[in-house]
Amino acid sequence: MADRTPSSVNPALAHLWPYPFERLNALLKDAQPPAALPHISMGIGEPRHAPPPFILQALAAHLNKLGSYPATAGLPQFRAAVADWLTRRFALPPGALQPQTMVLPANGTREALFAFVQAMTDRRKQPLVVMPNPFYQIYEGAALLAGAQPWYMGNDVRNEFLPDLDGVPPDVWNRCQILFLCSPGNPTGAVASLDYLRRALALAERYDFVVASDECYSEIYLDEANPPPGLLQAAIAAGHHDFERCAVFHSLSKRSSVPGLRSGFVAGDPALIKPFLLYRTYHGCAMPLPTQLASIPAWNDEMHVMENRRLYREKFAQVLPILQEVLEVTAPDAGFYLWPRVADDERFARELFERQHVTVLPGSYIARDGQQHNPGRGRVRLSLVASVPECVAAAGRIREYVKTGS
Repeated sequence: MADRTPSSVNPALAHLWPYPFERLNALLKDAQPPAALPHISMGIGEPRHAPPPFILQALAAHLNKLGSYPATAGLPQFRAAVADWLTRRFALPPGALQPQTMVLPANGTREALFAFVQAMTDRRKQPLVVMPNPFYQIYEGAALLAGAQPWYMGNDVRNEFLPDLDGVPPDVWNRCQILFLCSPGNPTGAVASLDYLRRALALAERYDFVVASDECYSEIYLDEANPPPGLLQAAIAAGHHDFERCAVFHSLSKRSSVPGLRSGFVAGDPALIKPFLLYRTYHGCAMPLPTQLASIPAWNDEMHVMENRRLYREKFAQVLPILQEVLEVTAPDAGFYLWPRVADDERFARELFERQHVTVLPGSYIARDGQQHNPGRGRVRLSLVASVPECVAAAGRIREYVKTGS
């Protein structure tokens, strides 16, 4: 049957790139890995640590609430737990973050990031959405489907893997409606300092755009004494006590290793949260009550998050010495990715799968040809999400592949 697309379909869909994992599946489609080696996936950033039992128990205890429609604004106690956690974690002044006007539940950061762009983009003004490069593909897809044009900031070793704010020309800032930041970064693990975040806020104030800060990796860091700063923290430091032009996005997926719970939130400027709530009442994205009630104890507990970080530190400590024998790779500031340099990222990913049954993601799949080049080309993303023994075994297989002629 011929492929037939109805004329009423949103034409912006034609501009979407295939999702990175669709491209990876196509790359590996006819590959024949060695059956004797069990598959180890380092391609997708899906945490696979055991979920904390108390979260599962809380979820099961409230399944009887499935008989009620949840309110889009969320339970007051959910919003209060989030506001209390943000206040503790980012040293905000007590009472600065008002849960009733500055917090909304979301079904994970992915859903919220996409919806936020749809609600905040004014199509009448030739909008630009400025984003890191490489990046989480939702930023780009959300921009395109909102009628905006993506603009890619350089984000490579020359600027310590942080998006190059100084490389964005004034005419781009003049059209910018949303600036996406991701700290700690995906895939580089770079952490934006308070000074960097304040510079972004100063640009937002000067050119009147919104800063959307994806902070879903903020709780995975290697130095227990130095947690990554956040945008709300920078806003307070800059004197923006109502978090003007700020929206931050967090979830329990990485923090608590429950990606399937689909529990997160957006918080920030009440002048943004109010219209976003209106949008969400029509969007049909209310978080189920059992999910909210299971999330409250997760935001209130830090012990399980510290154990989560300990496991990631153990993986880095064991994996890096193995990989550094054969690859140019260093520990990130935070997050759970490695971003090693290779000769040809697609060839590396395919041959590694064929010879060693290990899946990694070509870096060019999560980047674009920006102002100069594709900064992901010649790199691969390794996700240290499997168990410690599996990650160590995968590192050994990668070393063997490189040594025997990658």
